[in-house]
Amino acid sequence: MKIALIAHDGKKAEMVAFVLHNKPLLEKASLVATGTTGMHIQQAGIQVKCLMSGPKGGDAQIGALVATGQLDLVVFFRDPLGKHPHEPDVQMLMRLCDVHNIPLATNPASAKMMLIGFIQVHGVG
Repeated sequence: MKIALIAHDGKKAEMVAFVLHNKPLLEKASLVATGTTGMHIQQAGIQVKCLMSGPKGGDAQIGALVATGQLDLVVFFRDPLGKHPHEPDVQMLMRLCDVHNIPLATNPASAKMMLIGFIQVHGVG
């Protein structure tokens, strides 16, 4: 299972907490993240491949992985109350997940349910 992890600045701590809390479910997954989110996750002791930061092209890199069938799940903790200059990239990523039928979790509750569901259906994790 390959999972992409992305979090807006105001949600990075929440992403790290989510990853640490769900470490048993994520241990066998291959994790990839946008740059800054990935660095925060690495600092917490979790192995993750870091791409570019979101505003510098990381969202587009994740989108390319979605479009080429290289991801099973995208976890994107968005800050719905903040302004984001790269919002078109965010919308592109969400659209690609819909086009390519890739599950997209935007909060910890949906991410946990998707992880559990994926493990139950596919027997991995």
